[in-house]
Amino acid sequence: MSLPKAELVNGRKTFIPLENNPEVLSHLCSNLGLAPGLTFHDVLSTTPELLAWIPRPIHALVLLADRPIYVAAREAVIPTIPEYQGSGDEPVFWMKQTIGHACGLMALLHSVFNLDENYLVPGSELDGLRESAVELAPAERAELLYTSTFLEKAHMEAAASGSSRAPSPHDENHHHFIAFVQRGEKVWELNGGMNGPLLRGTLEEDLLSERGLAMTVQDYLNAAATGGYGEMSIVAVAGKEAHG
Repeated sequence: MSLPKAELVNGRKTFIPLENNPEVLSHLCSNLGLAPGLTFHDVLSTTPELLAWIPRPIHALVLLADRPIYVAAREAVIPTIPEYQGSGDEPVFWMKQTIGHACGLMALLHSVFNLDENYLVPGSELDGLRESAVELAPAERAELLYTSTFLEKAHMEAAASGSSRAPSPHDENHHHFIAFVQRGEKVWELNGGMNGPLLRGTLEEDLLSERGLAMTVQDYLNAAATGGYGEMSIVAVAGKEAHG
């Protein structure tokens, strides 16, 4: 089977969307050449009984939400985020998304680029891409990602491997991915569709602790429950030191 290709949709390079599940995210990590050790776990419920089955500590959460959930949870917050102008050594590494339907890839990159433990293989293509991107201004950084054939191939192959029929880049996508990453004791919401990174607060516990959930996915869970909206999924990202 031939690999699907990105297409220009309204003049913008557009991928096919990723599924938010551990198998696809693990597959994408393999395609990107990351070092072994990262594991992905479905968060099927935020009840303590079900969270107890997920290894700890969790360093990042990847959330996929229907657009109405996303809008309800962040409509008031988005205008308050200043336009990011950073480059170089910053508290967190953030990238603007300019590729259509690439928010899943962006969520994974935002996660792995900001983990305290480095899973980039020295000298690898992804390591070189991050090293080049760090020193660039936001627009040039976004252009580097936009023109990367390496990222395009890694994404498109992983997206085509999902359990459901791979859509066309021309199909409408009514979902959005967001990454929540704990870096040191700071928790960040990283979304290439916003103006920049959003600092959610300081956390000494794990991201799946009660306080960690309140800082991250709780706004989206509340929006889904209040509005009766549809699909949302959460995948937790653990490192090689995780234990049950």
